[in-house]
Amino acid sequence: MAERGPAPSVTGGPARHRLAAVLFWLLPAVWSSNYLIARAAGPIVPPHILAFGRWGIVCGVLLAMCLRSLRARPGRMRAEAGQMLVLGALGMWICGAWVYLGGRSTTATNIGLIYAAAPIGIALGSQRLLGEHLGRAQHLAMAMALAGVLFVVARGDPAVLLAVRFTAGDLWIVAATASWIGYSLLLRRWTTRLNDVERLCGISAGGLVILLPFAAWEWWALPNRLDGRALGLIVLAGLLPGLFSYLAYGFLQRELGAARAALVMYLAPIYGALLAWWLLDEPPQGYHVVGALLILPGMYVATRRPRRAPR
Repeated sequence: MAERGPAPSVTGGPARHRLAAVLFWLLPAVWSSNYLIARAAGPIVPPHILAFGRWGIVCGVLLAMCLRSLRARPGRMRAEAGQMLVLGALGMWICGAWVYLGGRSTTATNIGLIYAAAPIGIALGSQRLLGEHLGRAQHLAMAMALAGVLFVVARGDPAVLLAVRFTAGDLWIVAATASWIGYSLLLRRWTTRLNDVERLCGISAGGLVILLPFAAWEWWALPNRLDGRALGLIVLAGLLPGLFSYLAYGFLQRELGAARAALVMYLAPIYGALLAWWLLDEPPQGYHVVGALLILPGMYVATRRPRRAPR
């Protein structure tokens, strides 16, 4: 049985916590770029090829950064090979290619509704598996953020939620949501002797092993070769929602705990609307403002550092 990870409290000093606070607000903006990249790449890059290229870039960059340390102590990577295959399958294959597959046959409303369950699932799992506990203020903050997300997803009209019809394509998103919950909890629960760069490099390599046969099949069936625009989107996906996002998420988990780090997902609708306004000339609507008024205060309460009790 895998050992339980370290205590979920803040592990570093004030400087590390300040960095975590900055990353908490920055990460969703970078993460949201994945949706825009997926929209642009959908017609020209098959999903498994996009995911394989994305994580191939991440693995290559990280391997160049940590090759010397891995050569000095090769046994550390081999000892965690099984965990890396599991985490790679959850975080890089299912949470990567399957989201792209689901996006072809379901709506943005359905995706938003399904993914809204992920932070709740992580919070519940972290209480049982990691011993993390959220106070009343944090539970209230999570409820406010969830209400804000649902308001944005419904575009301010509750009838939209009542009219939702789930399709077979939503099963891809349900599986991806469950997979992200599992990835987040196992990433925190399983102990490691590797640093952040080495561990993500190994997890990316595990994901590539799982993705390889599916990407090879799509490459064989590809009618035309990928052009410069397609390759550019793959590189962009590897550097932003790949390399930066996953390193930052692992850091947030150590500093804030799995439950609080998962709340970054509730900021995605706000950042997605701003990015769409900037890049796609789609201005935000009134329901985005109302959703932000519910989400942002909740995020502040959920992530602020508790004051120490006086002696």
